[in-house]
Amino acid sequence: MNPVIISIGPFAVTWYGLLIVIGAVVGAWVATVEAKRRGEDPEHVWNVLPWLLVAGIIGARLYHVFSNPVGGLGWSWYREHPIDIINFWSGGFRGLGIFGGVLGGFIALVLYVRWKKLSLPRWLDIVIPGVLIAQAMGRFGNFINQELYGPPTTLPWGFKINTNFPFQTPTEMLGRSPQEILEYVAVTRFHPTFFYEASWNLVGFILVMVFGRKLYPKLRDGDIFLFSRLWYPLGRLIVEMFRPDAWVTGLPGLATAQLVSLGLMAMGIVGLILRHRNGRPAPATAVETPNEPAEETSA
Repeated sequence: MNPVIISIGPFAVTWYGLLIVIGAVVGAWVATVEAKRRGEDPEHVWNVLPWLLVAGIIGARLYHVFSNPVGGLGWSWYREHPIDIINFWSGGFRGLGIFGGVLGGFIALVLYVRWKKLSLPRWLDIVIPGVLIAQAMGRFGNFINQELYGPPTTLPWGFKINTNFPFQTPTEMLGRSPQEILEYVAVTRFHPTFFYEASWNLVGFILVMVFGRKLYPKLRDGDIFLFSRLWYPLGRLIVEMFRPDAWVTGLPGLATAQLVSLGLMAMGIVGLILRHRNGRPAPATAVETPNEPAEETSA
């Protein structure tokens, strides 16, 4: 399908941008459900959402701009074409790095909870399920943009490129003529890495929504956030194996996203161990139940 929904002069509304906004709104609604369940004011979610969106997009864009992907747009391109860093009027951004987006959103949330004198660990747990479902929805923007696919595959769920619309040139065809590229992609299917990551995020969302409730008496505020620092990076560690265009580090065979994932996983493991090393019960927190009102307690 056409990545552009509608064009008005030099400006264009894209499916990629629309899916990001829809994912953010759905994620925010999920966060309001979690906030209410924990006895917090859900209005905080809608108040902080614009700041999370702006900071997240800026962080995601900067991560992409300063990357160095194989055969893709990165710092080597943007330092020669700086206007393209903010070139949203020509079909929208085609490069956003999720780790940069998460970092930007995290900074915005930290500033907001400090301003409102809220509990950061509790609010991190509140927003994480929404972040996971928003990431899953946003990844389908990559499907429409025909980007973030892996190497060729004969598997039935392989990604088929529609040459009638813009697409990311497969890494193995870099340096070939446009005609050779078109002939190659017309008969080739590719690993849909965007779908793998979206599915992984969806499963993570289900896990934190189901087991986050069942295990709540044994959990401390911040445990859901630390679990997410294990779950998403583990999936990204695997998915990056199918990304021939990944931003690479100086370490042989290790992509930058994999290095970041390992660091986040280490943080999650150490954090959970330290918080539960003495087997102490979780502090009392406010949770609404059908039969008894929530009690106000400090986080």
